[in-house]
Amino acid sequence: MAKVYVASSWQNEYQQSIVSFLRRKGHEVYDFMNPEGKTDFHWSQVSENWQQMDTDEHLDALEHPLAQTGFKSDFDAMRWADVCVLVLPCGASAHSEAGWMKGAGKKVVVYQNRPQKPELMYKLFDGIFPMATDVARFLKEFDNMNDLKST
Repeated sequence: MAKVYVASSWQNEYQQSIVSFLRRKGHEVYDFMNPEGKTDFHWSQVSENWQQMDTDEHLDALEHPLAQTGFKSDFDAMRWADVCVLVLPCGASAHSEAGWMKGAGKKVVVYQNRPQKPELMYKLFDGIFPMATDVARFLKEFDNMNDLKST
């Protein structure tokens, strides 16, 4: 089965349900909110001023041990995964993850289950799907094309 990286936002109400749905379908799924080893990261862990950091504060925060551990966990998972599911709405980090994964030769699909502002560069990706079942169908076809079997 495909190894899936779900890229989204802490504020996205659909992130946990798509992680659960894909796991029920038999996929290994990286969940940045609940990673193995408890390496989940949120900016509030390193700065009370996390929503309005200036550039110097941001650069310092990126060097914080918790930020480095969180980055390593997420980036290792990005390298591990076969497919990225970009769950909208989300922000710059999730889009950076999806862009890196596509550039690394991995499949990337967008899960857009409600109207969103159109994005021209989504043409880079391998599909835009309005329903979780559409994402599951894409992953099943990916598995079949790559001869990945359920374990």
